[in-house]
This record gives sequence, structure tokens and C-alpha cells, in this order.
Amino acid sequence: MTTFLENMKAMDANRYATKKTIAQGMLDIALLTANASQLKYILQVGEQHQFYKLMLILISLSIVMQLLVGILFVVIGSLNINRQQDQTAAVILNDVILVVVFIISVVNVIISGFGIEYSSHPLRLLDQHEKTP
Repeated sequence: MTTFLENMKAMDANRYATKKTIAQGMLDIALLTANASQLKYILQVGEQHQFYKLMLILISLSIVMQLLVGILFVVIGSLNINRQQDQTAAVILNDVILVVVFIISVVNVIISGFGIEYSSHPLRLLDQHEKTP
């Protein structure tokens, strides 16, 4: 009977880890979508944006790091934490993901600090710049 209970606890831990990975992946997709929208805006406005190059680099960096985290999520999601070898790998990957997600957060705070003004009307911004002498 104890073996059955131990197996149930181990399966629950594995299920929890899988659900956690899926939830983190969903959040990553939401941020990736926001960054793609920001990138589209920056590319539409072009060099007329005051911080064009900085924003282009930061948004691109954020997208690349998010893709890296997505790949790491797939890898960590495939691990069976009931095996000791996979537990060690999962802990290491979890720490790497944590650091990369923190860096992504900092990069996106900087992106927000430099602002995407008029993001719903990028062509109006272009028109304003063209009309000014």
C-alpha cells in the first residue's frame, strides 16, 4: 500500500511540473506577441523614432531570449522528475530559465521606459513627421 501512495505522490509532482511549464509557456507566448507588435510598430515608424536602434535591438533581444526560454520549456517539460538524473537536469534548467526570464523582464521594463508612443496610430506619427518642416 505504501508503494502505491509513493507512486501517486511522485506522479503528482511530475504533473505539477508539467502544468507549471505549460502555464509559463502561455505567459511567454503573450509577451512574445506583445514584442512582435512592438517590433512591427518600430519597423513601420523607422528611423523617425527617437530611439529606433535601441528599441530595435532591445525588442529583438527580448524575442530571441523568449525563443530560447521556449526551447528550454520544451526540454524541461520532457524530463521525468521521478528519475534522479532528470531531477538534477530539471533543477539546473529551472535555474537557467529563471535567470533568462529575469533578464527578459529587465529588457522589457527598459523597452517600456523608452515607450512606444502612438502605437495604435503609427501612420499618424509618420504623417506628423512628414508635415513638419
